[in-house]
Amino acid sequence: MNINDYTCEAVALLSELIATPSVSREERKAADLLEARLRQWGLSPQREGNNVWCFSNGFSAEHPVVLLNAHIDTVRPVASWNRDPFAPSLEGDVLYGLGANDCGGGLVSLLQAFRILNQETTRRPPLTPPRGGELSTPNSKLSTLHSPLSLIFLASCEEEVSGADGIARVLPLLPRVDVAIVGEPTGMQPAVAEKGLMVIDMTARGKSGHAARGEGVNALYQMLDDLCWIRDYRFERVSDFLGPTVMQATVIQAGTQHNVVPDLCQAVIDVRTNELYSNEEVFDIIRRHVRSEVKARSFRLSSSSISTDHPLVRRCIELGKQPFGSPTLSDQALMPFPSLKMGPGNSARSHSADEFIRVSEIRDAIETYLALIRFAK
Repeated sequence: MNINDYTCEAVALLSELIATPSVSREERKAADLLEARLRQWGLSPQREGNNVWCFSNGFSAEHPVVLLNAHIDTVRPVASWNRDPFAPSLEGDVLYGLGANDCGGGLVSLLQAFRILNQETTRRPPLTPPRGGELSTPNSKLSTLHSPLSLIFLASCEEEVSGADGIARVLPLLPRVDVAIVGEPTGMQPAVAEKGLMVIDMTARGKSGHAARGEGVNALYQMLDDLCWIRDYRFERVSDFLGPTVMQATVIQAGTQHNVVPDLCQAVIDVRTNELYSNEEVFDIIRRHVRSEVKARSFRLSSSSISTDHPLVRRCIELGKQPFGSPTLSDQALMPFPSLKMGPGNSARSHSADEFIRVSEIRDAIETYLALIRFAK
């Protein structure tokens, strides 16, 4: 088979996945489909819930381990679709359908690259780097660009909701991973950093009273100073790729009727952290500066980053790619190892009506993944 054949197979599989609704937490049929196709292609998939993965031939933890990851779940279709979101439609170079861009294109491209690499000998002679020799990475087995690699392909679920039964359920079952390539849509440019997310519930308490007599303690006014601080505070550490950590008040609730001074005011604060702060550290800064009660819903969705000196990033640059920072969250937030987000498509198409991926983008992605991973061997 040549690259055209693999591209055609990728598009056919993606079309089947589009036609198999897989909204987050409802991915069973899509996982069944993918598992069956992997077996049909001679692979030996493993499964936990609706997560499906397989190992490359000759897998050995003695070699650097690279995880190839993309998700099978989608958001719910918005009302403004002009076509059936679950009816794949191939029009020239464009394939329409829910999940085509986010992140079906990356899923099938990584899978085809995995299949091609899996068919190649696992003990091939080292490739000669075109410029320079070994590239060192501290504290990682992936310290040269020509070491034999062991690969894991993982199709995870519940990514769109950061669910507990998604990749977080699988990672404890996998051997050590040295680095991951995540197939989210980036135009095949390497996202070397990604913002984290922390949602905070903030509560101010007062005392109710009659509004006409000015009685009580107005919880809304108690909250007001804290909201002004949220609006105006600037975190000191600014990332080269992600910029500053930012906060936004996005929801506020107070009061029961016009003539009663509210005794309770509640707000929701959306916090997007850069890689220079942990979620816990940001939470502590907020807690120390506001009078209201604050509670983080979770600290688990951390910012992620990978050094620009990492061999995979250096190889991306050799291929003419431009590293950047991504504002959108992915399963990288749950990975306790370096990860690189890089996939076909455009993030601006994600979660939008009439979502699509280009066939040419899938072909280019397969070729780029091969150029990246083969060279890293």
